[in-house]
Amino acid sequence: MSTISPNTTETAPVIGGLDEQALASLRKSFTSDPHNKLMQNAVTQTAVDDVALNREVVTSIDHTFSHHLDDWEVTNQKSSGRCWMFAGLNLIRVGAMKKMKLKGFEFSQNFTLFWDKLERANYFLQQIIATADRDVDDRVVAYLLDRPLDDGGQWNMFVSVVAKHGLVPKAVMPETESSSNTRRMNSILQSVLREGAAKLRGLVAEGAKPEKVEKAKDGVVQTVYRVLCIHLGTPPEKFDWQWKDEDKRFHRDGEMTPIEFAKIYCTLPLQEYVCLVHDPRPTSPVGKTFTVAHLGNVIGGEPVKYLNVDIELMKSLSMKALLGGEPVWMGCDVGKMMRRDLGLWDADLFDYQAVYQTKFAHGKADRLIYHQTLMTHAMLFTGVDVSDDDTPRRWRVENSWGDENGRKGFYVMNDSWFDQYMFEVAVHRDLLPDELIEASRLEPIVLPPWDPMGALAR
Repeated sequence: MSTISPNTTETAPVIGGLDEQALASLRKSFTSDPHNKLMQNAVTQTAVDDVALNREVVTSIDHTFSHHLDDWEVTNQKSSGRCWMFAGLNLIRVGAMKKMKLKGFEFSQNFTLFWDKLERANYFLQQIIATADRDVDDRVVAYLLDRPLDDGGQWNMFVSVVAKHGLVPKAVMPETESSSNTRRMNSILQSVLREGAAKLRGLVAEGAKPEKVEKAKDGVVQTVYRVLCIHLGTPPEKFDWQWKDEDKRFHRDGEMTPIEFAKIYCTLPLQEYVCLVHDPRPTSPVGKTFTVAHLGNVIGGEPVKYLNVDIELMKSLSMKALLGGEPVWMGCDVGKMMRRDLGLWDADLFDYQAVYQTKFAHGKADRLIYHQTLMTHAMLFTGVDVSDDDTPRRWRVENSWGDENGRKGFYVMNDSWFDQYMFEVAVHRDLLPDELIEASRLEPIVLPPWDPMGALAR
């Protein structure tokens, strides 16, 4: 806006402002181009993704794969951010179904949600105590208070919950309204935790003994436990398990604990898996390990740790796991260049450049640096289409959004999309080259809490 001098009626120019001449030029530039009017007519009446959809890409994709593992139905996380948890449980249910000779089986996602929430609340409070000597508007403290408890998570966080608390069948702790729609429960929990944070910081500021601070923290955790039980139900300590297999044969395991059930039916050595990421930023060298400060859930559990690798190696190892008969847990920027109803991802799926007559030139590294991309969703690879020269052409993806989109909930990811928007996979350590096995054991470089490599947990 222009300012008026008290001694004159003329407006003084404002550096960097948009004056009348600039605005007139913008209008003239737009209205003089017939393409702009055509796009305006189209996009004001039709969703821009329908206008920009590249039909050539759509008609070039089919849902067949040279290697295809799944013969089961997809799951549905509904209105929750439990994708990482669903992807992890979907991975290990494959072995459980084989062991029990079942066509369909699900571990309880509500059970793992309960324990993740409780552990993460305790983890948050411990971080608050550890940073209590900092100002409340310190960037790290402000970040912690802004995100005290989310639905998202990482591979190592999933492993930590299973290792400590075990697993149960879905029938033993089924979904509730709040597990399928976590927003209100999370809001209540965040209020409890922020008030708890204020109390703990106050005690530390007063010079209270550590025992008193710890006792206060335990009181907050007890409140969180009560809220979780009200919303999600009380997790079982023991349960009876029996079933009929696909041949109608009856089986009974009898009474067991969640830890015992996990030892029998989690057939994968989860703690032997390494989380690989493709982070092409200049500050993230290939072959180095990374972690994100203040990111975790179980104190004393698996640290969140990534090994940065080249994208082609990530593809190669993912393909190797699939050809060996094992699905692959992965994380990506799910909403970019995606057509949900068709179940398609392709780097050129939408021609926004033609609509807007402007270039979107940032590569993957710059998109990370300038906050245009990050990990937003975890799913499973359950198939790959391998070309005659042994390179992947497209990937089959099991999502956890129900069966209403894609092909009954399964999606196709073209290899071009993998290059641009895939960030993370978890693979068995034995698949790695020797030098990367050694690299995976190195102490990680610590990234700040707000780094995009921690985004999946948010």
